[in-house]
Amino acid sequence: SAQSLGFPYKEKTKMLHEDMSACNLLNSSTIYANNEVNLAEVDIYGFDYDYTLALYSNALNTMIYNTARSFLIEHFKYPEEISKYDYIPNFAARGLHYDIQKGLLMKIDAFHYIQPGTVYRGLSPVPDEEVLEFFGGTYHVPLQQDSGFYGKVRMGPKVKQFMDIFSIPEMTLLAVANDFFITNDIEYDPVHLFKDVSEAIGMVHLKGYMYKWVMQDLDKFILRGDETEAVLNRLVNQGKKLFLITNSPFSFVDKGMIHMVGKNWRDFFDVIIVGADKPHFFTDCIKPFRLLDGNGDLRWEKIKNFEKGKIYKQGNLFDFLRLTGWRGSKVLYFGDHLYSDLADLMLRHGWRTAAIVPELEQETKVVSTDRYALNLTWLQALTGLMERLQTHRDQDSKQVFQEWQKEREELRVMTKNLFNPQFGSIFRTCHNPTYFSRRLCRFSDIYMASLSCLLNYDVLHTFFPRRTPLQHEAPLWMDQLCTGCIKTPFLEEMSHIR
Repeated sequence: SAQSLGFPYKEKTKMLHEDMSACNLLNSSTIYANNEVNLAEVDIYGFDYDYTLALYSNALNTMIYNTARSFLIEHFKYPEEISKYDYIPNFAARGLHYDIQKGLLMKIDAFHYIQPGTVYRGLSPVPDEEVLEFFGGTYHVPLQQDSGFYGKVRMGPKVKQFMDIFSIPEMTLLAVANDFFITNDIEYDPVHLFKDVSEAIGMVHLKGYMYKWVMQDLDKFILRGDETEAVLNRLVNQGKKLFLITNSPFSFVDKGMIHMVGKNWRDFFDVIIVGADKPHFFTDCIKPFRLLDGNGDLRWEKIKNFEKGKIYKQGNLFDFLRLTGWRGSKVLYFGDHLYSDLADLMLRHGWRTAAIVPELEQETKVVSTDRYALNLTWLQALTGLMERLQTHRDQDSKQVFQEWQKEREELRVMTKNLFNPQFGSIFRTCHNPTYFSRRLCRFSDIYMASLSCLLNYDVLHTFFPRRTPLQHEAPLWMDQLCTGCIKTPFLEEMSHIR
């Protein structure tokens, strides 16, 4: 009965509060492995530029948001009152999904289920009961794997309902615009809003605003450039070949690299490609490479081989592989975008891939706290106790079970709020990995907060993924260690069969 389980509950609570302390081994400079990678086998290191070689400060997000908001008002004729909404730095989180037709921002797990308490219409949370009504009595959403694979929406007669959006300013602007229309009781079409916000964000990049801001104040916007220089120096000194593939224009990359590495930055790279038009660069078989002259103008000559120090534009991966011969696991490519940087390289070409996830810095700080360790361990232990208690049907046991269920839910909310009050950790829902986390594991061999993490490992290091228990290896989980592993009792019907 519940009374017999009262002792382990009290005992484990006391033990956790007295003895539990956070793991001091966690730090934001660690490189984490999804797959075994031996750097001794890697001869060629490739890099994206934006948010990989060059990390940008959060001030850039504010500038992008403010300018896109102005485009909405001036170009798309949205109400002037939207300008009163300032950028909210910590509202959205990476890897969220947006229901275009309902105007809902939400967090989805690896099994396509919405995490309760993480659905927002505008800037306000949507009650769980209302979410269930929206989706026909279930939290499951049928995300289509084959449509919008790269996060690009196909607007046509059939509008894709769910989008996984990676731009924090875009999510925030969508939430703000939705909030304005809802709070002022103004009728609007959510599909039009999504298209307009996406286009407004796109205009910031197409019109070169981001490039102009960064070039005007490199110290303000570019972070930890000296660490980028240290990584490149180290790799070149160890005899590694380096290449760069970026969508950004040469003038922008040149100024940033001079700022971080110096005037001779081109000497580090065996191949430099700008204006690559990823992700199409990885799938296009037709677009040829073009050589840029000293003034940044396109040359007309056919490219028969790559020359060190020269700048190339456009092109495609198939020609790149043909001209370099760089294939398979001896190539390790670093990028920040799972789809447009890493997916094709891993799935189609067998390159090793490394994801840059700046959010890891803050997430590991939270995970390293005593409060998080205590909450998480007790959450696991409490879940194990509930699993044992559920077989007791007396009224006392049912009441205790309900109390534990309430405590478990409170612990989940507390744990979520340690990361982001609206959406929690970008890696986990209540008990499952997030949709983003599953993609991270699928498309990257290793992942890290920044390129500088490489400085903590020598070039012969092997990254080993940790073996995490599968569900049928449950005795190894903390809740079983705390409460004692038990065999599930046979129901009466089963005992007759046995």
